[in-house]
Amino acid sequence: MRNAFAQSIEALAAEDDRVVLLSGDIGNRMFDRFKERFPTRFYNCGIAEQSMISMAAGLALCGLRPFAYTIAPFITARCLEQIRVDLCYHELPVVFAGVGAGLGYAELGATHHACEDIAMLRCLPGMTVICPGDAMEVRAALPATLSLQGPAYLRLGKKGEAVVHQEVPKDFAIGRGLVVRDGHDVCLLSTGNTLPIAIEAGTQLASRGVRARVVSFHTVKPLDFALLDEVFARFACVTSIEEHSLIGGLGSAIAEWLVDGPPRRARLLRIGTPDAFPHEAGDQAHAREQIGLTPESIMQRVWQFYMSNTKENVHA
Repeated sequence: MRNAFAQSIEALAAEDDRVVLLSGDIGNRMFDRFKERFPTRFYNCGIAEQSMISMAAGLALCGLRPFAYTIAPFITARCLEQIRVDLCYHELPVVFAGVGAGLGYAELGATHHACEDIAMLRCLPGMTVICPGDAMEVRAALPATLSLQGPAYLRLGKKGEAVVHQEVPKDFAIGRGLVVRDGHDVCLLSTGNTLPIAIEAGTQLASRGVRARVVSFHTVKPLDFALLDEVFARFACVTSIEEHSLIGGLGSAIAEWLVDGPPRRARLLRIGTPDAFPHEAGDQAHAREQIGLTPESIMQRVWQFYMSNTKENVHA
C-alpha cells in the first residue's frame, strides 16, 4: 500500500500544482521521484509530527492541498490535539496518511501498533476516515480526497498486502462500499487491510456450502447507510472484520447505526483486536494468529455464528 501511495501522490502532484507532501522523516527513498520532480513541494518535517500537522494546516490556509505521511500511531495519537483543533475546527482539506496501521509494525511492540486510531478520529466533527482494502483502492482513494472540503485520515497497511482488485475500481467513491464478492448466505464487511483475509475466509466458507458476500467498507466515516440498509434487509448474519479494536471501529459504527435505526432481525458479529495490549513479540502474521484474525479463525467463527442463527430461525 505504501508504494501505491508514493506512486499515486506523484501522479496527483503532476496533475494539480496545489498538492504538497509532508513526511515525518520516513519514506525518504520511496519519495525520491517526488522530490526530484517537485522539489519545492516536499517537506521533511522530521520526527515532529504535531508540528507537521500544524504546518499542513498553514499550507491549507494558503490554498494548497497538503498530504502528510508517517507511521500510523505517530500521525494520529501523537497529533490528536492538532488534528482536532488545527484541522477539524477550521475544516481544512488536509489528508494525513498513517502507514502500518493496525498491527503493521507488530514486531516493534505496542508503541507502534495503531488499533485505536479509527475510534479516536471518527468522533471528530468533519473528519473523513478512509481505510483502503488493497493497493488498488489506495490508488482510487487519493484523487477522490481532492473533492473533500475538510480533513481526511487515510489508513494504510505497510507492505506486501495481497491485491484483491484486478484494477483500480472505477466505481470507487468516498462513503460508498464496494461489493468485492457476492453471496447469499452471510455478509462479511471488511475495512482496511483485512480485505484479503475476508476474501479467503469467504472462500473457506464456500467449501462448507456457505456463500459469503464480501464488502470493502473502505470508508468508516461517513458510513454507506444505503448499503447497510440493503445488507441487513437481505442477510440474517452479518460480520464486521477489522484490524482495529472492537471498541470504536467499523463494528462499533455499524452497531451504533443499528441501535439508532428501526428494529432489525439480522444479527451482527464483530471481529477485531481485543481490548488489551499484546505483550508477546512477533510479526504481523504472528500477532494475527495470536488474536484469531486469520482466515481460518474467522471462517470458524462465522460458520458457528451462521449455524447457530440458522437453527434459531428453524425453531422459530
